[in-house]
Amino acid sequence: MHSALDPGSPHARMIADLWWWMVGVGGAIWILVSMVAIYAAFARRGHLGPDGVMHVSGETHHRLERIIQGAVAVTILILLAFLVSSFAVGHALGQHPTDRAITIKVIGRQWWWEFTYENPDPSQRVVTANEVHIPIGRPVQFVLEGRDVIHSLWAPALDGKRDLIPGYASSLWLQADTVGVYRGFCAEFCGHQHAKMRFLVIADSGPAFERWYQAQLKPAPEPTDSVLVAGRQAFLAGQCSLCHTVAGTQANGRTGPDLTHLASRLTIASGTLPNTRGNLGGWIVDPQSIKPGTKMPSNQLSPGDLRALLAYLETLK
Repeated sequence: MHSALDPGSPHARMIADLWWWMVGVGGAIWILVSMVAIYAAFARRGHLGPDGVMHVSGETHHRLERIIQGAVAVTILILLAFLVSSFAVGHALGQHPTDRAITIKVIGRQWWWEFTYENPDPSQRVVTANEVHIPIGRPVQFVLEGRDVIHSLWAPALDGKRDLIPGYASSLWLQADTVGVYRGFCAEFCGHQHAKMRFLVIADSGPAFERWYQAQLKPAPEPTDSVLVAGRQAFLAGQCSLCHTVAGTQANGRTGPDLTHLASRLTIASGTLPNTRGNLGGWIVDPQSIKPGTKMPSNQLSPGDLRALLAYLETLK
């Protein structure tokens, strides 16, 4: 789901209702004005005098004046109603219930998203990339930060847009009411791969969210056979460990996404490709052909090392 006209949260529903109301009233006015204009183009309200000027009676003149005055009054009332409704929706959107709220720090990068579930206990923090899980029925605060250029986070079915400006802190509150997967985008042009800077908001039931969260706290599993051992070694010995983190290993890079639970994600490269073995292999070997300008370098691996690396990455669930 990714349409602002298919709301999946209270905030998005208020915005959609206001939009539909404005469109409905505006459309009705447009139709009415068009009909009056067509009628006026063909109707005769007076007679053409010898001077070439159309003359109308005093009674017709006063009747037309009353119609115009009434139309102006109705227009003013409609605009006032629009203004009041808009302020009411804005006020409602500004109410942020902190009870049971989840705080997630969002960092926008060229060109991917980093999500950190805040917790006073560092051992209970979860870091993920390009996919964020939230429980339905609970408010979520996104604390937004831009690290390079201006980005704009937008999940159309859940809430409005909010800019991530380097050096400026902002926040966005949302809440999902329905279990599902909601698509999100960067809505501010941020460079060459702006169109491939997407993310998913996965709304889970309460128990499903808790199971996911507890699974995300676990470190990467230990390899169980020689192929997986070779794959982990290829990961640690190559460029991968310089940019990525895998909890439970020596890889502690911060430039790229945390890969501790890579295999649990639906997509790779910030929503560019489905997370399949073939796509992951192509992304590792030649990311520039998929997402030109990305900061991830190409990796020259032997076929055996690549197969072992892919086998290892598939265990990171």
